[in-house]
Amino acid sequence: MSILINSQTRLLVQGITGDAARFHTKLMREYGTNIVAGVRPGAGGTEVDGIKVFNTVQDVMEGKHPNASILFVPAKVMKGAAFEAFEAGIKTIVMVSEHIPLHDTMEIVTKAQLVGARIIGPNTPGLISPAEKCKVGFVPSSYYIPGKVGVASRSGTLTYEIVSRLTEAGIGQSTCVGIGGDPVIGTPFSEIVQLFQNDPATGAILMIGEIGGTMEEEAAELVQKGEITKPVVAYLAGRTAPPDKKMGHAGAIIAGGRGTIESKLDAFERARIPVAKVPGEVVGLVQEVFS
Repeated sequence: MSILINSQTRLLVQGITGDAARFHTKLMREYGTNIVAGVRPGAGGTEVDGIKVFNTVQDVMEGKHPNASILFVPAKVMKGAAFEAFEAGIKTIVMVSEHIPLHDTMEIVTKAQLVGARIIGPNTPGLISPAEKCKVGFVPSSYYIPGKVGVASRSGTLTYEIVSRLTEAGIGQSTCVGIGGDPVIGTPFSEIVQLFQNDPATGAILMIGEIGGTMEEEAAELVQKGEITKPVVAYLAGRTAPPDKKMGHAGAIIAGGRGTIESKLDAFERARIPVAKVPGEVVGLVQEVFS
């Protein structure tokens, strides 16, 4: 088992003819992801790495039946591409692009809620489920091994560093999700930890957060209320960030007394969530919850 993606995922790549999309389509396919088709308006009838390209998402649906889509499209056309996927009935959509206009993202997230779709991102490296041999995005698959730790993170590079340490210690992962670094995202920590709570393959949860926003506090509140009963550990970036400086992702906005490193640490302390001070401490915390 896993969350969001698995061996039954039938992936569509929107914008498949771009250089980045071509490169990562090849890597996703080599890892084991079942990529059923690509879309690029005007490129219908061509192929990318042996994958047939269609002009529209609707053209794909009858014969290929994708149930997930990754959008390698420019930020300015992301809303149109996402809406096209919604209208075709695709329920899992991964938006890797950054710099999407905020109002476009808000419309996409609202539409997803209306149609019962799941958005990962924007500004995400994607997600990976090692035991299912499925990845959607550009996460470096060599860092991951099958196991019982569910990982949710706001930072791609921090994820790679910490997961590589877990893997070196022989601690595998059930699913690793880059939730996205923008101010508005489709699936926040609180929803991801609930998915992990219900996943039989996940025995413990690791959150990799940072200053700004309230997502970490909201997830901690679920743990404090007892809605999340699986062990949770965390790492928070930004302990040494100057209080008068804008740091990190666009989502790192502090307001109303929440979003600071202090407010997040306080929330985690109330929920009895152990927090690593440096990335190197995460392995020990995870080992403790499995001991």
